[in-house]
Amino acid sequence: EKHFNLTEHFILKEIVMIFFLVFAVQEIFGYKTQGWRRALCIAGYILSCGALLLLFYWKPEWDVWANCIRCSLEEADIVLLRTTDEFRIYSRKTVTWISVSALIRSRTDYPATAEEDSIFSKAIMKPSLQVKSIQVQKIRYVWNIYAKQFQKVGALEDHLTCSAIHAKFGSGLTCNEQNVRRVICGPNSIDVPVIPIWKLLIKEVLNPFYVFQLFSVCLWFAEDYMEYATAIIIMSLLSIFLTVYDLRQVRHLNSFHKEDFFLISGKGFQELESHHLVPGDTLVLKEGKTLLPCDAILISGQCIVNESMLTGESIPVTKTHLPQADNFEPWRMHCAEDYKKHVLFCGTEVIQTKADDRGVVKAVVLRTGFNTAKGDLVRSILYPKPMNFKLYRDALRFLMCLIAFAAIGMIYTVCVFVLNGEEAGEVVKKALDVITIAVPPALPAALTTGIIYTQRRLKKKGIFCISPQRINMCGQLNLICFDKTGTLTEDGLDLWGLLPSERNCFQDIHNFPADHSLPWGPVFRAMAVCHSLIVWQGKIQGDPLDVKMFEATNWVIDDSSGHHTEGQGPTYATVVRPGPKASSAPVEGVTILHQFPFSSALQRMSVIAQEIGGEQQVFTKGAPEMVAMLCRAETVPSNFESKLLLYTAQGFRVIGLACKSLQAGKQSTDLTREEVESDLTFLGLLIMENRLKRETKPVLEELSAARIRSVMVTGDNIRTAVTVAKNAGMISATNRVILVEANQVPGSFSASITWKPLEENKTEDYRSLQEDKLSWNALNNAVGLCYRHQSFTISLPFLSLQLLLNGTVFARMSPGHKSSLVEEFQKLDYFVGMCGDGANDCGALKVAHAGISLSEQEASVASPFTSQTPSIACVPELIREGRAALVTSFCMFKYMALYSTIQYLGVLLLYWQLNSFGNYQFLFQDLAITTVIGVTMSFTGAYPKLVPYRPPSQLISPPLLLSVVLNILFSLSMQIFGFVVVCVVSSTLEQTDNGYKSYENTTVWLLSTINCLIVALVFSKGKPFRQPIYTNYVFVVVLIVQLGICLFLVFADIDDLYSKMDLVCTPTTWRISMVIMLAVTLAVSFLVEEAVIENRPLWLLLKKTFRYHSKSQYKRLQRVLEEDSAWPPLNETFFSDSVTISVEGNMGGHSNPTFDSNEDAL
Repeated sequence: EKHFNLTEHFILKEIVMIFFLVFAVQEIFGYKTQGWRRALCIAGYILSCGALLLLFYWKPEWDVWANCIRCSLEEADIVLLRTTDEFRIYSRKTVTWISVSALIRSRTDYPATAEEDSIFSKAIMKPSLQVKSIQVQKIRYVWNIYAKQFQKVGALEDHLTCSAIHAKFGSGLTCNEQNVRRVICGPNSIDVPVIPIWKLLIKEVLNPFYVFQLFSVCLWFAEDYMEYATAIIIMSLLSIFLTVYDLRQVRHLNSFHKEDFFLISGKGFQELESHHLVPGDTLVLKEGKTLLPCDAILISGQCIVNESMLTGESIPVTKTHLPQADNFEPWRMHCAEDYKKHVLFCGTEVIQTKADDRGVVKAVVLRTGFNTAKGDLVRSILYPKPMNFKLYRDALRFLMCLIAFAAIGMIYTVCVFVLNGEEAGEVVKKALDVITIAVPPALPAALTTGIIYTQRRLKKKGIFCISPQRINMCGQLNLICFDKTGTLTEDGLDLWGLLPSERNCFQDIHNFPADHSLPWGPVFRAMAVCHSLIVWQGKIQGDPLDVKMFEATNWVIDDSSGHHTEGQGPTYATVVRPGPKASSAPVEGVTILHQFPFSSALQRMSVIAQEIGGEQQVFTKGAPEMVAMLCRAETVPSNFESKLLLYTAQGFRVIGLACKSLQAGKQSTDLTREEVESDLTFLGLLIMENRLKRETKPVLEELSAARIRSVMVTGDNIRTAVTVAKNAGMISATNRVILVEANQVPGSFSASITWKPLEENKTEDYRSLQEDKLSWNALNNAVGLCYRHQSFTISLPFLSLQLLLNGTVFARMSPGHKSSLVEEFQKLDYFVGMCGDGANDCGALKVAHAGISLSEQEASVASPFTSQTPSIACVPELIREGRAALVTSFCMFKYMALYSTIQYLGVLLLYWQLNSFGNYQFLFQDLAITTVIGVTMSFTGAYPKLVPYRPPSQLISPPLLLSVVLNILFSLSMQIFGFVVVCVVSSTLEQTDNGYKSYENTTVWLLSTINCLIVALVFSKGKPFRQPIYTNYVFVVVLIVQLGICLFLVFADIDDLYSKMDLVCTPTTWRISMVIMLAVTLAVSFLVEEAVIENRPLWLLLKKTFRYHSKSQYKRLQRVLEEDSAWPPLNETFFSDSVTISVEGNMGGHSNPTFDSNEDAL
């Protein structure tokens, strides 16, 4: 697959690829309206009484094709968009014109300095001074005159360099530039308009399903079938009003955006409402709490931000200013994955600002409105990604088959009634009636009912769902990715020990808690200052690791101290001082002058600190291998690697510490990160204990027993991750683990992958640990994959697939890599679940088929499912309920198909005699039988044990089709036999014309009604995915009551009742014969369902006999690997020709554009 981004537009045959949040890539086609075509269409609307207009409403592409002719995008006044996914969904957009002539007095007045190379100057057409635009899913696109394509506005250009941002926007935009941008971009707001109820009602009523309902109801009223028509109207109205109510609930999204006032630095300072902000404006962030109304790049000072609204992580985040790097790289590429450390996101709260020597904290507006991170989240709710699930596609095909079935019945009906000389009006009514019988109007409602009940059961178990259509998908999950920290292991870390290093040698370990406190020295200073903690709401807040480390020193944070450095103005800095319980220290305190926040890409953080009255020092902490690489070789102990292996192999989380002194006179703000983090002195290893949650091992064992693959995806050290995997039972402790190292060959663009047993790496030099790593367990297909931040993709595609197929532990994974990994699994046709608890998992939670968040705060936006209980016990629970819901959907489909077919066959048989069911007979079958069964059949709960196979994922599968076909044949045989026998017998008896009343009618109606109950019982499956049928007490009682009423109608001989129900009294022997026929049908149906349809060994034998193999990619690969005697390769090295460098977290040449926008914003 080719990788596209917003700056790469390919023009081919007038097709331009544009990116949107939800539908990924869309193709855009230009069209021009033609007057005579338009006139013909209007005439068609009138002549068809609006039917053509309704058709165009459902199919916007037909509307465009009928009214317009194809033209270039430059000439177009209408554009047609088509998604490039499997859905191929069309949408129609009208081109609008924005005039800026009132703002630009002359050609020399524009562009200004900031506009020379911007989309704003390239979009204004001369001499009309107008801008051509379209709006798609709340995002505005304008026509670039030079590039001949539509481009997004409302955000700064991606090509801007760090120095360009500082130079062009550091002093703000001119008033004229602001006004032009304001008109072109629109207001900076995330307003979700509350659509009037009448509009929502009309839109809902125009749904094809409700149009069919309306057609059915009109037909029933014409036939005086008032009662059921009224019931359907009430049910439909209730459904419509519930949908409208849900849609109106989106008004709460408006609460995301608040009006604030900011100081803008243009020509001096001005105060402006936040909805007037435009990309390029420069904000001055005031002291105190501020809710950000846009995305902005920090260009001076430092901020502490609470991002819990976006990520669910309540830990404050430190933001640093964008460096003034003088190079030609775009700013995001220069900052790589760490660009988010400089971006303040919309909707987040600035808790604290810290000015530097430049005096004020400034930020340049990066994105506004729906282009922001918060806007992306709101759009993901407003325009959810369409679900591609075989069940829903098969359902549509199934309905098409029923319509075709109905068409045959219509032809038969017309022939029978016309040959018998019936009136034309009556023939039309009877023929149309066949459609409403063959296609069950209650089918969508019945399917929805099952999902709603499952959702309620999940809610009772503390699992909340915001995407109900994904529940059925959970029944197909066969691979679950787990985050490690906070998901498999406890959220908090305990400080276990400190292994200090002096003069190239490790000293005695210092255990925590200990009787004697840690002595004063460089290691103590590193623990006291090398963190990003703040005091917020009276408590120390920050990363749990930092909190534990700092608490071990018994020092306290004085966060309000003003610090004055020689040659600089006063700046606010964090000062740490000895607390009441602290051991004596020779200093009053230490000031943290500057921070380089933790970067998952660099795997470290650093601070510049100064003892009060002392010299400035640098302290660094991070991944031990990375810290050791930054240290002078003579300061790193020779047994560093073996000591690191000793602790990581026991499952400890190990952090490396280092420091160095800075030369006097150097200002901390002028130093680059590369200068600061070089030539360090190694101080030692901090050892943290991370315990498994008690639910982890039993849950993973349960998943393993159910043949559901478990994968660990973590940012931690590979050895720590492998040890945790062994402790959790993901990898057997007795099995060998193989480490696979991916190295970039120095000075070239080629790479190598080396496979070797993990144990043989004990003596490996730490300096070679720059590569990505994988571990593979040869006996139980357990593999660990470790990526570094530069994420290069090696040109060994088959090898990559082998690793994905066998991987169990994927370590050193960044948030972008987690999302990409899930996507790669999905490409192999796995149904992937992702379970995580933090902001780092946000992207993967959204990309997965079923994302399960263990963080309550993320319930609204981060994932489809949220567990109130922070343990992975929710995963098997969700799979159980998903399987039960999926099986319930199949049962409901089969029942509805049989119910409509049974009624359809009965009516066609009676049509032979120009007869039919009476209104009350229809009403009894439709309401008293089918509607009640449809509601109660879904009450059956999930079976408590996960079996080692999944339910079928599609309706068009041999067992399901065979079940439906055989039961149709049984019903047909029984009804035809009964009908023929009664016809023969009744021909010898005298019958008067009493409307619908006849022996044939009575026989066929009673047989078909009780047959519906038989089908409901036979299709109500219990084990292995649902609990036994007898546990659904309501359903059992309903069946017994319905059967009792039906048998009462068979044997009762009450004239008034029979008259009302259009029944006649038949001989007792015939009644007994009917019961025997029904009993035989029940026995045969039940026997076939159990002995054939549900006989798993039989179907497996048939598959083996006919050599049927699964078409899933991962199954095919497994078969190939089984035949490969050389797998796995040991002590071998493979080379690739090239390495594709991937930036911004995208994996090599592949990305999922659907979620790229979201991920970049988070």
